[in-house]
Formats: sequence, C-alpha cells, structure tokens
Amino acid sequence: MPKIIVFLGPSLDLSAAEKILPAEYRPPAKRGDFLAAVADGADIICLIDGVFHQDCAVAHREILTAVKKGIKVVGASSMGALRAAEMDTLGMTGIGKIYRMYKESTLVSDDEVALVFDPVSGYSLSEPLINIRCTLKKAEAAGIITPAAHAALLAAAHSVFYPQRTYPKIAAVAGDALDAATKERFLAFAAASPADQKREDAIAALEYIRDLAAGLA
Repeated sequence: MPKIIVFLGPSLDLSAAEKILPAEYRPPAKRGDFLAAVADGADIICLIDGVFHQDCAVAHREILTAVKKGIKVVGASSMGALRAAEMDTLGMTGIGKIYRMYKESTLVSDDEVALVFDPVSGYSLSEPLINIRCTLKKAEAAGIITPAAHAALLAAAHSVFYPQRTYPKIAAVAGDALDAATKERFLAFAAASPADQKREDAIAALEYIRDLAAGLA
C-alpha cells in the first residue's frame, strides 16, 4: 500500500477519518510540514487543514516540490481547497464543493474557511463563513428564514471577525433586521441541523484517496 499522510484538524474528527482511510494523520499543516512529509517518504499527501494566522501557512513551493517528485497531492475542505484552486494547473488535485467555489471565484478569501480551534482537542471554537453560507441557504430552503433575513444574517457574518463567528453572534449583530421570533427560530435550526460543507468535502477527499490507493495496491 502507498504511504499516505493527511493533514487534518477541525474539518473532520480523527475517528471518523480513520474509519474511511487508514493513513498517517498529522495536525493542520504549517510552513515546512509538506517538505517533512516528502522527506518521510509519502506517496500521497492530502492537505485538508492548515494554519492561517497562528503560524506561517504552507508555501506553494512546498506543494510544488512534492508534485515534482511524483507524489500525489490532494487538497480539499479548508486550506487544502484554497491551495488546490491555486495549484491544480500545476499538478495538485482539488476535491469538493469548496475547492470548486474557489476555482470559480465564487469564493475569493481565505476568510471563508478560517476558524479558531482548540489545539489540544481540535474542537472548533468559531464557525467558518462557508458553513454559515450553506446553513443560511438550507434554512431559507426549509422556510425557517426569509430571503431578507438570509441577506441580513450573511451581511452580519461578513462583518464579524472570523474568530468570533458563531450563530448567536451573527444573529445578535443582525440586530433589528430580524425580529425576535425569526432569531429564535434560526438559532434553533442552526443548533439542530447546521450545514457542514467543510466536513463533507473532507470526507469526499478521503474517499477519493481510498479508491486511488486501492488502485495502486
């Protein structure tokens, strides 16, 4: 079997990831981690999570070094989606909706996937904007909020600095644009059935690699 190294953090819990793909799981990638994976003999490297502002992010040249050595490099969900959209013409493979949205310039900022998380537990402490977008669309489709409320909540989410983005926070920032009943209804919906596009894309990437590795075995 090929040696697979996956950089994973808050996008998907480790226990769920290991059930999909047996691999060596490492924490969110920072500058230098890709070169270390190359030196450690990886045949496939999957970039899902990486640091944004906590440390120096994974450099494009690191990814290019891996690709040039014949290593299959896959990106999805978070930093992986962002880098794949920038480097798919150079040999990196992008997977998932978030990658495609970056590729199509529907998303343009790393702010869309950024969040803060507990470095020990990996638990997310804020909500990434892309997940908020998807939850708002889901809530409107379900009749929980109106298009006007959707627009007000999305504008509020944009205005909140990413480490502070939570559903209660954006509902509070929306202020009088939402009546009390709508706020209560939306927050109950967001707590019970929020969209998690980052998780879905992370799963899709691991499934892709699982199938790829089976073909190489």
